[in-house]
Amino acid sequence: MYRIQINHMDLDQIARSGQCFRFEKKNQPGDIFSIAAAEHYVEAAKEEDTFLFSCTEEEFHQVWAGYFDLEADYGGYKSHVASDDTYLKEAVKWGWGVRILQQDLWEILITFIISQNNNITRIRNSVSKLCTLFGEEKRGKGLVLLDDGSYGEEESLYYTFPTPESIKAAGLTGLAPLSLGYRDKYILSASEFASEPEGKAWLMELLEADYKKAHEMLLKQYGIGKKVADCVCLFGLHHVGAFPIDTHVKQILESHYPQGFPLERYQGYAGILQQYMFYYKLNHVKTGESVPSL
Repeated sequence: MYRIQINHMDLDQIARSGQCFRFEKKNQPGDIFSIAAAEHYVEAAKEEDTFLFSCTEEEFHQVWAGYFDLEADYGGYKSHVASDDTYLKEAVKWGWGVRILQQDLWEILITFIISQNNNITRIRNSVSKLCTLFGEEKRGKGLVLLDDGSYGEEESLYYTFPTPESIKAAGLTGLAPLSLGYRDKYILSASEFASEPEGKAWLMELLEADYKKAHEMLLKQYGIGKKVADCVCLFGLHHVGAFPIDTHVKQILESHYPQGFPLERYQGYAGILQQYMFYYKLNHVKTGESVPSL
């Protein structure tokens, strides 16, 4: 196990922020979170003023420090919010522990195709089934709350995120149990493309592209529109200047920024502020929806 102090981070807020679908609180004592990312897995808990991770120090710094974006100055981002922007200041205050995770590009590409016109509960269920059916079953280190109130280690079962080849091999027939509707064609098309040398080269080029070029490349792909392209740029390529606009953000802009959000003021990190507003809208401002939609 590895302990570390991290400022400006709350595991529960990140899990409920709508940017990740395999990061969730376990149904057991101790507020333990399971986090699966591509082929990696870790469990985490907050213990007083430190975080505890079920991995070695070496693995944490090789994999999870980057995943949690620990080199970024989230305090600095928050401090630049305009003093007269009461809505944004309240959103930042409410979602103070949200960070933009640096997630696997392939996983984000597929999960945000699934997210189209969908709700978070259904997305999580679909992604879980996708990994169970077509990912690789593995055993990883987990956490357990002991009788004395401390944490110990236990073995946990998890599934890796499916490769393009495994989804391609499944075809539409294999994807049918996921009840993805029209999205299954988009997922299969992306998997077929990414299984070929041209598609693998495209993914590598995407990783190297700046935001503008990456966004243009994504829009050329079957089944990817502007919102999904921006989500992939923000959550899969870590272009934190990307500003996805879904139905919730559109409502925020109409209500609080009728002249448009001041993107120029927050150039280069507007996506981080968007995520505070998105979290605030879903988890504080009641909309009457039983399940929030993306």
